[in-house]
This record gives sequence, structure tokens and C-alpha cells, in this order.
Amino acid sequence: MPKLNENYLDLQESYLFSEIAHRVAEYTRENPDKKVIRLGIGDVTKPLAPLAIKALHEGVDAMATAETFKGYGPERGYDFLRDAIKDYYGRRGVEIDADEVFVSDGAKSDTGNITELFANDNVILVPDPVYPVYVDTNIMMGKKLVYMDGNAENDFLPMPDKSVHADVIYICSPNNPTGACYSKAQLKEWVDYALANDAVILFDAAYEAFVTDPDNLARSIFEIEGAKKCAIEFCSLSKTAGFTGTRCGYTIVPKDLKFMSSRGVEMSLNAMWNRRQSTKFNSTSYIIQHGAAAVFTEEGMAQCMENIHYYQENARIIADMLGKKGIRYYGGINSPYIWFECPNGMESWDFFDYLLKNAQVVGTPGAGFGKNGKNFFRLTAFGSRENTIEAMERFDQLF
Repeated sequence: MPKLNENYLDLQESYLFSEIAHRVAEYTRENPDKKVIRLGIGDVTKPLAPLAIKALHEGVDAMATAETFKGYGPERGYDFLRDAIKDYYGRRGVEIDADEVFVSDGAKSDTGNITELFANDNVILVPDPVYPVYVDTNIMMGKKLVYMDGNAENDFLPMPDKSVHADVIYICSPNNPTGACYSKAQLKEWVDYALANDAVILFDAAYEAFVTDPDNLARSIFEIEGAKKCAIEFCSLSKTAGFTGTRCGYTIVPKDLKFMSSRGVEMSLNAMWNRRQSTKFNSTSYIIQHGAAAVFTEEGMAQCMENIHYYQENARIIADMLGKKGIRYYGGINSPYIWFECPNGMESWDFFDYLLKNAQVVGTPGAGFGKNGKNFFRLTAFGSRENTIEAMERFDQLF
């Protein structure tokens, strides 16, 4: 009989969004006449930008002739896309090397797979509440997790505790699920903490395009002095360009990230990640990468920002309703997520069922993101304008 990875016994019984899907499916089966509005999972609804569509068609056409056909691609991604990402950062004043860019099928995969580079006896520091993938993938590996409290008192932006040592630190800003966003000054404290502890920050920048105040808020950890010596950055086109269905993201692993092994050999995280990807990943398809490269042009990004502005207006509509009802909330300005306190002291799963049954609106219970989310709830701005307005009208009537 094989010995199984018993770390799976320590996981919650089901993934958060699977449980949401199960409850919604059961409700709709019992109430087929009710229109359910889904503002839970952060999936986009606007179509891809015209320039991306054009480039995707060009990518398909390239597969039609032997002269332009593409088979296996380079594990790091095609040069044209990595150069486009480098230029995208350069236009924002951040210098990176194309050899530090690794193209993938999304930030979710990379933030989970990156755990393979770190030994199990590291101390992994994660915020609570937190995106479940950070926690679950480390539990699967049997790693030691230490939690830092995000709560109303610190605006869900926990800061370093110098009395606590960490080897690997997860930071998501703008944050999923809370919508909170670290200032540049706050991120500098985290970078200084990581350097002092010889630690690595895993910085999830999936929502960087939603930042509205780039003078005070960082869209990349590499805007912070010293970050290239202690941080890896993950980003995704899922929210920036609506690629949730086409799947494309990237990870930036600076060449300066080098640490001494127990054998006395210096190891490069850039080289290790390249070795991991070349062994376990065959690169994102040429068609998708060709479409993604168009996104990173100035024209392509301008088209994508039209969709971002649409979602930002949806967030404003939700936030305005919560403000009208006197409900404390976070996010919604630099993030597509609105995180609010459940009315009447309700716990989040109870509020989920109450909102579904009485208003037919689906959100995400905060408890699914950690103990500090027990009395909080997340709504997303990724629905259609019509559905967002209708959901808030129902909310208005219910409360």
C-alpha cells in the first residue's frame, strides 16, 4: 500500500469557491424561478480588448502554415512577450531584465508552485485573512505557517513584528480579499524587515492595474528600494486584461536573489525557478502569448483600462450603497473587491445564506479567508453594470 501525503488531512474539507458553487447550485435547483446575481468569485464579464482579439486571431492564423507554425515554446515564455512585459514596467519607472520574467498560465499556479523552491522547515508568514491558495499549497507541502492579523484596527494591513522571524512572507497588494492597499512607505518597512531577516517576500500584484494613486501606492514591489534583493513578484492578465478564460500570467524572479545552501553552495532562485519550470511546465501557448503581447503595448493597455474603469465604477456603486446603510467597508477604490462587516453581527456563512435566500445575491464569506474574516463579507465589482445596480437595489430593500 502506498504511503499518502497525509498533509491533505489538514486541509479544509473543500476549497472555498467549491463550497460556494455547491450552495448556489442547490439553491437554484430548488428555486428555478429566482434570478441569482453572482458577485462572489472574481471572474470578469467584459470581453477582451480589441487589440488582444486581433492578436489572438493572428496567433491562430500562424498555426495554419508550416512557415509560421509554432510547437513547443520556450519555458520562460517567448522573447517578444517577456520584452513587452519589461517595457510595460519600464514605462512605469521600474527596470527589470527580460531574463527575470517567466510567463505562465496565471498567478494562482505560480504562487502555489513557488513553494517547491523552499524547504519545509522554513517559517512561512501569511496574513489573515488571506487568499486560500497561499495557505492550502503550503499545508499540502507540510510547511510551518505563522499568521499575522489583519483586522479593522490596522485597516487589514498588518505590519512587520520585529519579534517574529519569518523566512518567506506572502503579501498581496491591492489585497484579495480585503481590497486594502499598502502605501509605498509601508512596503518599505516590509522590505527592510525581509532584508533584516534574510527572508523572501512573495508579492502578489494581480490587481496592480486598479491602483488609482500611483504616487503613494506601489503597483510593483520593485518600486521599493532594496526589493530586488528580497522579493519575487507575481502578476496576472486575468484582471488586468480579462484573461481569466485564456490564462496568462508571469512571475518576476530577480537575479539578485541568491542564498547560501547548507552545503556551502550559493543558489539562485532565478535559476531554480527556471529549472522547475523547464521540468514541469511546457509554457503558455503561442496563441495566448501573442495576444498577451498586444495587451502590454500602450494602445492595448489603454483599451484594457477602459474595462478597468468600468469595474471601478461598479465598485463605487457597491461602496455607495454600503455607505448609505452605515456599513463599515474596505477596498473598492484601488481594488475590485469590497470587504464589509456583516450587518447585525452575523457570521459570514450565515450572512451568505441569508443574502442568497432573501436577495438572491451571491458573495464570498470572509470566514473562507481566515478566522479574522468570520464577520466580514466580500463582493466583487466584476459583474455587469445592470446586475451590480440590481444587486444593490435588492440590498437596499433587504436592509
